[in-house]
Amino acid sequence: QVQLVDSGGGLVQAGGSLRLSCAASGRIFSSYAMAWFRQSPGKEREFVAHISWSGGNTHYADSVKGRFTISTDNAKNTVYLQMNSLKPEDTAVYFCAATRFQGLPTNSRLYAYWGQGTQVTVSS
Repeated sequence: QVQLVDSGGGLVQAGGSLRLSCAASGRIFSSYAMAWFRQSPGKEREFVAHISWSGGNTHYADSVKGRFTISTDNAKNTVYLQMNSLKPEDTAVYFCAATRFQGLPTNSRLYAYWGQGTQVTVSS
């Protein structure tokens, strides 16, 4: 069983930065892929970024490319999402997720393990 705990959300002005953290515990293996998704009220959960647990491969949604960076700290079993140049449309609840599926999927249904979510609000 894998447990994920998200943190780091908050209120920030447009153009500002936040760093989200996802602490993983339990039976998590180097073959896992880790991802961040986000969900706004009335919208479906949206892929943001993912990374192989080894950190070798990353992929981003077009909407965040060049502004967000996903990374891992294997010693701390933690995944980070550094968010820069934040925009009001980035406002959402952000969720960390883990999957054993190969190929770094962007479909949320393929992720079996989820954090509780952390709210990010960007004011204009």
